[in-house]
Amino acid sequence: MHNLLDPAILFFVFGIVAGAIRSNLEIPAPISRFLSLYLLMALGLKGGFALSHSGLIAQVATALGCALLLAFAVPALGYFLLRRVLSGFDAAAVAATYGSVSAVTFITATQYLGARDIAYGGHMAAAMALMESPAIILGVVLASALRQRALPAPDAGGAVAVAAKGNPALRHVLHEALTDGAQLLLLGAMVVGIVSGAAGEAGMKPFTGDLFKGMLAFFLLDMGLLVARNLGKLRGKPLALLAYAMLAPPLHAALALGLATLTGLPPGDGALLMVLAASASYIAVPAVLRHAVPEADPSVYFGMSLGVTFPINILVGIPLYVELARRVL
Repeated sequence: MHNLLDPAILFFVFGIVAGAIRSNLEIPAPISRFLSLYLLMALGLKGGFALSHSGLIAQVATALGCALLLAFAVPALGYFLLRRVLSGFDAAAVAATYGSVSAVTFITATQYLGARDIAYGGHMAAAMALMESPAIILGVVLASALRQRALPAPDAGGAVAVAAKGNPALRHVLHEALTDGAQLLLLGAMVVGIVSGAAGEAGMKPFTGDLFKGMLAFFLLDMGLLVARNLGKLRGKPLALLAYAMLAPPLHAALALGLATLTGLPPGDGALLMVLAASASYIAVPAVLRHAVPEADPSVYFGMSLGVTFPINILVGIPLYVELARRVL
């Protein structure tokens, strides 16, 4: 309940209410883009400053290894389950969406931990960046396999021609996934934080500290408006999709908690690993999938991730995962 009284969360709820009553309140797209870039840059700097103090230790490598394992396991499990209720392309798209991560959910979780004086490693920002691309790549590979399976087999040359015409070049998709501007900004800011160290941290304190909470509240207001305006996209969809959007996050978080327990991660890092596993992308992955998997219905994967999973994680999931990590780890 205490989480719901946080100003940033209250602005998120306010945005949902404003969108639900069809208010004309809106955040201009360029400002929304700036807010997201600011949050990623500030997060990257914080992570870099923390790494400049701790250095590259075994705990860092362990956390990054767990993140990479989840980045492949979550979409693979999702595709296996979703293929029973969705077409192959829709299943691949939803699996990729839920296998990737939500930067805003992660940033909100770091704010939640900081407000409760729960320590976490700055390297977890690198874990977030590491988990974004594998699910995109896996989703595109699955879609490519489905296209190849559907092709007739007249002759080798004809099949190659059809494949080239109907299938986006995989190298372009990989380039887009691995060089996404937001992800590069996050990693670049981490490098700057590591190189500049304590002096840089002191100089950037107003940027990474004093402004952060207000900017996050402003951005969550925009997210609340988006959630309210996208809830209708799931109307008429199978109830199994709603169930997946609600139940998959705690299932994925449980997998992360198991890994954190086996590898001995501290509570703060374990909680963030759970948040990353439980989140779903609603920006980077949908943008790639629209071009890479045009056969999939955007209203399914975008509506599920933004309309259902995102608000559940923000309002209920983060405090639940943190509490579980504190009790178990």
